[in-house]
Amino acid sequence: MELKYLPSNTDALEIANQLEEHGALVITDLISSTEADQFITEIGSFIDNTPTGKDQFSGYNTQRTGALISRSATCRSLATNDLILAAAHKYLSPFTRKILLHLTQAIKINPGGEEQVLHRDRLAWGSYLPSSIEPQFNTIWAITDFSKENGATRCVPGSHKWNADQRATEKQVAYAEMSAGSVFIYNGSVLHGGSANHSSESRIGVNLTYCLGWLRQEENQFLSCPPDIAKDFDNTLQDLLGYTQGEYALGYYSDPYSKDGGRIRKPEKALVL
Repeated sequence: MELKYLPSNTDALEIANQLEEHGALVITDLISSTEADQFITEIGSFIDNTPTGKDQFSGYNTQRTGALISRSATCRSLATNDLILAAAHKYLSPFTRKILLHLTQAIKINPGGEEQVLHRDRLAWGSYLPSSIEPQFNTIWAITDFSKENGATRCVPGSHKWNADQRATEKQVAYAEMSAGSVFIYNGSVLHGGSANHSSESRIGVNLTYCLGWLRQEENQFLSCPPDIAKDFDNTLQDLLGYTQGEYALGYYSDPYSKDGGRIRKPEKALVL
């Protein structure tokens, strides 16, 4: 199956439509190679100190580094990219008013990295969500060039419409081969996984995913990016992290240190330190 490649001037509606039809696509050269290099400058030492995975799914030769919003200004820019956010809101709008940043992870597949099993990211919530509800809009930004040889993400376009027990054949698998600065976009229901790295160099991608505002995030953003850090971010990013209410009665808090009897507060007040 073929993976759709669209230029960086594609609009949000087209991205949402393509995602609805195919479950995955690539936007080419959405950021510059300079921005990709800057991410490495900011995060490189953290990646170097990250251990490799402990099982085949996480990758015995793969390093996965989180807390990227706290650690990288470039990652904050990627997470709030205008086109990506507009497309995410458009795509998930049938099921939510707000969206959340579900996961931030730099993924470095080193030489000898194993092929990851094809899977659906929506299984983060088990099998409880009805198949009629799409919970995610996901991205993997290419920080280095992605090729079939060095571990480009592979996916099965159209598999988001399959029954849960249907298996893919090799002919149905596509590879998100792309230059640094491009971004692979996929939903939570499409089959995908990292491929094996048969090259002599590592490939690095940034996995930033978004979910419905009423679901729990995979990465606990309140611990990965606590209030003393989040207080300095703009409202768009604070909103994505979950520091604002999702609905009228969703996400308020009471100050445990206050003697005012537990008055209900809006969570953004916690950021005024």
